[in-house]
Amino acid sequence: MYLKTESLLSSLQLSENDIKIFLILTQRSFRCIIRKLAAYVILGINTEGKKDVLTINIGDNESSKYLLSVLNELKNRGVKDILVLCADGLSGMKEAISAAFPKTEYQRCIVHMVRNTLKYVPDKDRKAFATDLKTIYHATDEKKALAALDKVTEKWTPKYPNSMKRWKDNWDCISPIFKFSDTVRKVIYTTNAIELLNSTYRKLNRQRSVFPSDTALLKALYLATFEATKKWTTTIRNWAQVYGELCIMYEGRLPE
Repeated sequence: MYLKTESLLSSLQLSENDIKIFLILTQRSFRCIIRKLAAYVILGINTEGKKDVLTINIGDNESSKYLLSVLNELKNRGVKDILVLCADGLSGMKEAISAAFPKTEYQRCIVHMVRNTLKYVPDKDRKAFATDLKTIYHATDEKKALAALDKVTEKWTPKYPNSMKRWKDNWDCISPIFKFSDTVRKVIYTTNAIELLNSTYRKLNRQRSVFPSDTALLKALYLATFEATKKWTTTIRNWAQVYGELCIMYEGRLPE
C-alpha cells in the first residue's frame, strides 16, 4: 500500500538545475501515538563543497514507490543531477534511484555495513572482526577488496554463519567506492555530519518517547535539525582536489 508522505522543507525551492555531488539518506524510527514512523533525512553536498539538509520526510514504510516520491520531490524542487547517493540498505532504494536519477550511483553506507555485520558478534571477537573488515573497504582497488572479502569470509563464517552474506549479496552497491582516490573516499566515509544528525534525533527520541501527531514529530525534527546544522558554514576539506577528480570521473556532468 502506498502511504501518504508528509515532509518538511518541501516548499523550499532549490537552485534551478542544481547538481548534488553526494546525497546521504539516513533513517530514524519514532513512536507516534500507537504507530511507529520512520523519518527519512537527506543531506546533500553541492558543487561548492557545502552540505545542507534538503528534506525531512516521514512515512510508515520503505518501498521503491515511497522512496521514488521522495526523490521526485527533489527533482521538482530543482535538483538536476546526483552523482552518488549513499544510504543504508533501504528496501526499494536501488529501484527508486534508477527511476528518478538513472545516472546516479548507489553506494551502500560502509559504516552501516560494518555495524550490521558486527551486531551479533560478542565483544571478545568484535575488535578483531572489525579490523579484518577494514582490509575490505580500505583496499586500494576492487580486485584486492574481493580477495580480502574471500579471506574474511573464510575466517569468520565457520564461527558466525551468514555474517558476511550481506557483503556478497550487495557487492554491486559496495564496490563503486573503490574507483575513487583516498581523498574522495574520505568524503564518502566521513560520517561526522550524519552522525551529528543521528545523535540529535536519538536525543529527541529520549526526551519525548511518543509524539501526539505526525505534525508534532515533523516540527520537532525541523527544530532539532536547524540547531544541529546552523554551524555548517565551511567547505568540505580538500574540496578542490575532490571536485577535480569528480570532473574527470563524471565527464560532462559538472561545471568546470
